[in-house]
Amino acid sequence: MSNLPRRDFLRQSATALAGAAAAPYIITSSALGQGQRPAASERIATAHIGVGSRGGGLLGEFMSLPDVQCVAIVDCFASRREGVAHAVNQRYGGQGCTAYGDFREMLARDDIDAVVVATHDVWHVPLTTACARSGKDVYVEKPLGMSIEEDLVAREVCQRYGTVFQYGTQQRSMAHCRYGCELVRNGRLGEIKSIEVIAPQGGVGGSTEVIPVPEELDYDLWLGPAPWSPYTEDRCANRGGFWVYDNSIGFLAGWGSHPLDILDWAYGSDEMVPVECRGTGLIPTEGLYDTVATWDLQLRYPNGVPLAFKSGGGDLTRFVGTQGWLNISRGGLDADPKSLLTSPIGPDEIHLTESAGHARNFIDSVKSRTPAVSPIESATRSDIISHLGDIAIRTGRTIRWDPKAERIVGDDAASRMMTRPMRSPWRL
Repeated sequence: MSNLPRRDFLRQSATALAGAAAAPYIITSSALGQGQRPAASERIATAHIGVGSRGGGLLGEFMSLPDVQCVAIVDCFASRREGVAHAVNQRYGGQGCTAYGDFREMLARDDIDAVVVATHDVWHVPLTTACARSGKDVYVEKPLGMSIEEDLVAREVCQRYGTVFQYGTQQRSMAHCRYGCELVRNGRLGEIKSIEVIAPQGGVGGSTEVIPVPEELDYDLWLGPAPWSPYTEDRCANRGGFWVYDNSIGFLAGWGSHPLDILDWAYGSDEMVPVECRGTGLIPTEGLYDTVATWDLQLRYPNGVPLAFKSGGGDLTRFVGTQGWLNISRGGLDADPKSLLTSPIGPDEIHLTESAGHARNFIDSVKSRTPAVSPIESATRSDIISHLGDIAIRTGRTIRWDPKAERIVGDDAASRMMTRPMRSPWRL
């Protein structure tokens, strides 16, 4: 057994089974489960790319699992990666965690099982495909791609390499969200007549004053596939990674991914995706931020059911049927009639995947080689909705989607927007 490569051992074991930087500094020894931790050979070795506020929080979640060992930290900011790696080693009581400025050095290691990606959006798909091709499973923060083409490539590569993929839509690991989606899947609302999705709006402003790049930052690598642009105070900090169009498509996907993911979990499938999208939105013309800030979109499913996707306060996925309505949000459920909220799901009805935590579910999936609760197929479908909305707003036209061919039809200019160029030498 000692001569068997670690990844092969995990895959063979699965067959038998089937039968922020600040965040890491506050992890306590008890949170690591010391004294009850499996032997090193039985732990899942993880690497974390991007350990700012969100990435640092995720690192804490994974390090709290006793069968996980963080062995690598990757970040473009030198002080951040070195400081976090040092904190991890202090908590583990050794020097087993290495800091890297370039993710390619980390991917060359064959002793890493899974990678957690919490970078800004432009890197999500390139890192997903790089991890898959290097034989590593991947947990990726939302949203997925910079374009529809990126979404489709990510799905194809993960499927081809048998990669366990977990999308960072943590509401799938909330019991009330799962139950709400089961109510819809099992017909408690009767025939669905309309759907509404609401996500927080984006922002405006941002400094455009060019300033020197901090010495500790590898700015060229931070930009990665994005077009080169001068460094400003807000580009690599605050909301620059979310609201600059070179780096993302804004909160249409960055926040919209959460309620749209619940929509897909409750209602979507390869056959049930929107086939038409139109609407309006505000794109700022002053300041650094230039993604769609507010939006009002109308989409249509192939069965004629309308979907309204709007910006507003909080997150909401609302289903209206012939026998009542149901609101699903991370804050809870609401319904009319109220009896819907206590309707039991029978043993012969549809039961969605139960998850005791998004990180926990991902690690369990890595071990069992079974799909995680938020897989690549669903992530692709929900992210494409955001891209159709962005294209509809930017063209001012109704966008028609062919779900079988997975392409925009009847509009050559809009079809070209399914792809966004990548700065050399980066490619999918």
